[in-house]
Amino acid sequence: MLPWATGKQAATPSFLWFLASWAKPLSWKETGRRFGVSPQLVFTAVEMAVAWGRAHMNLDGIRSIGVDEIAWRVGQRDFTVVYPIDHHQKRLLWVAQHRTKEAFSRFFDWLGEERTRGLQLVASDMWKAFLTVLRQRAPGAVHVLDRFHVMQMVTKAVDEVRRAEVKKLKAAGKAPVLADSRYLLLKNRENLDERQSSRLGDLLKINIATVKAYLLKEQLRHFWSYTTPHWAGRFLDPWTATVMRTRLEPFRAVARSFRNHRPLILNWFAARRKGAFALGATEGLNNKAKLSSKMAYGFRTEKHAQIALFHRLGNLPEPEWLTHRFTR
Repeated sequence: MLPWATGKQAATPSFLWFLASWAKPLSWKETGRRFGVSPQLVFTAVEMAVAWGRAHMNLDGIRSIGVDEIAWRVGQRDFTVVYPIDHHQKRLLWVAQHRTKEAFSRFFDWLGEERTRGLQLVASDMWKAFLTVLRQRAPGAVHVLDRFHVMQMVTKAVDEVRRAEVKKLKAAGKAPVLADSRYLLLKNRENLDERQSSRLGDLLKINIATVKAYLLKEQLRHFWSYTTPHWAGRFLDPWTATVMRTRLEPFRAVARSFRNHRPLILNWFAARRKGAFALGATEGLNNKAKLSSKMAYGFRTEKHAQIALFHRLGNLPEPEWLTHRFTR
């Protein structure tokens, strides 16, 4: 076996690893253009790097994981993704097509019983399939509903109220006071510029349902300033009671869900107090996952998607036996 060739492969391993390294900051198409090779050869290099890295990845020391779903290009495919969210390792651990109980359960089959027993914390959203699998496969881990997914439910409720009221005002022939207001209401107030803040201030003077929904959302942001589950619960219970007295059905649905999952929501505060996981790790990795779909533009199959995600987010090891490394 020659050190610079593998089987009938037309490119040397060193060159393939070189291409694979450049395919992280660049798109596969751009990598091929810059180095005078086809995008298919770039994919071959990335596939080789992912296969080697997955075979040699270290699974020891994983104590906290986050599970979520991502869309690979809008309206096409949903993937279940699992990330370790310990402070010392934040990476893509596992991915499967579809957002189902079976897909998530296969993760625990792959991880193995011994490593599953070592899990101390799992963060997810409120999707029933995730909750069911976690109760069955990882009963010893503390289950946390993280802040991002909780607030995502609330912002969606605000938008539902806004859209319903826009239709109602239009049907009644009234002034379109909510025109172009979506992002004013959904973004955090401190992230608005001066013009947007002024427009929001004028909007909040109007006594309409959308304004009430916005104020409820802003009240809930104070919830995350508490440091203990006890006092967080003392805030959450009156908030849900207030919501249930309104006629805002999207918010009433949120309040009912919060009551049903109250212990899991409050677990977030206990876990944060212990420093058990990296806050915002799942959201940050999901944002990088969305970028990966653009980097692999032109490759549309499930296989291509999974390889692209592992290559950019897996923090996979590379062999040490390369004859030399190319400088950039």
